[in-house]
Amino acid sequence: MSAAPALVIVSGLSGSGKSVALKTFEDLGYYCVDNLPAELLPEFVRRLLAGDNPPDRIAVGIDARSLGDLAEVPDVLSQVGAQGLDPRLLFFDTRDEVLLRRYADTRRRHPLSHLGLVLPDAISLERQALRPVRQIADTVLDTSDLNVHQMRRRVLTEFGLSGVGLSLLFESFAYKRGVPPEADFVFDARVLPNPHWDARLRPLSGRDAEVREHLDGDADVVAYVAQVEGFLDTWLPKLRSETRSYATVAFGCTGGRHRSVYLAERFARHFREGGWPEVAVHHRELD
Repeated sequence: MSAAPALVIVSGLSGSGKSVALKTFEDLGYYCVDNLPAELLPEFVRRLLAGDNPPDRIAVGIDARSLGDLAEVPDVLSQVGAQGLDPRLLFFDTRDEVLLRRYADTRRRHPLSHLGLVLPDAISLERQALRPVRQIADTVLDTSDLNVHQMRRRVLTEFGLSGVGLSLLFESFAYKRGVPPEADFVFDARVLPNPHWDARLRPLSGRDAEVREHLDGDADVVAYVAQVEGFLDTWLPKLRSETRSYATVAFGCTGGRHRSVYLAERFARHFREGGWPEVAVHHRELD
């Protein structure tokens, strides 16, 4: 009998980072649905698991936009548990003054503004409506002092990297915005030919086949990859003897769009194909 799929419920205040989290879960291979009415969750899960190819990871967004009584969420989660799943509730919170600033910066409308409320009152009403959900959350993540990239990384390390053995995170970045402070290994890709100077490749990224083919065919890139691959194949396994759950390998280039992205994707694929238990990718300037 196959193991029950992982189920994460993403909730929290509007503007606190829920959309970033769901997008990250999607990148991690989760089957994602946003703004699902809470009372529909048990039937949604039942139908999903009854399909021919049920997902092994599911993430569902439930928040104040979802019509219905959020006080029913504990009972709804009990019903899901009766189906053999162990749902984990992740709640995103943010201080009111930070939410006000984020809405001012982005000029977004609060989802409860249709009630004719001014923004502070809409935030207060939403916080009150979500209180029953926050009280039963397995994890409450305060994003008041986190930027988008830091939020995404928290999800990657807490949900994408399970801690089964040593998990790897391959990250791309732009040197002009600084080196990721959490990186264990940093490799400089600025010595490699830059696809930015090819007008055909400039709008693309290192995720695109045309850029990959362009870099795959360059002798310097081939030599660089072989040498870094040899280094990582030798030394990353030795970190398994330490009491740590994951390691970050970062590749940097000028803009964080072509060479660094190409290398992060290539090495993530290399270690996945080599049977490494958990591998994730984060492109700081793209994600």
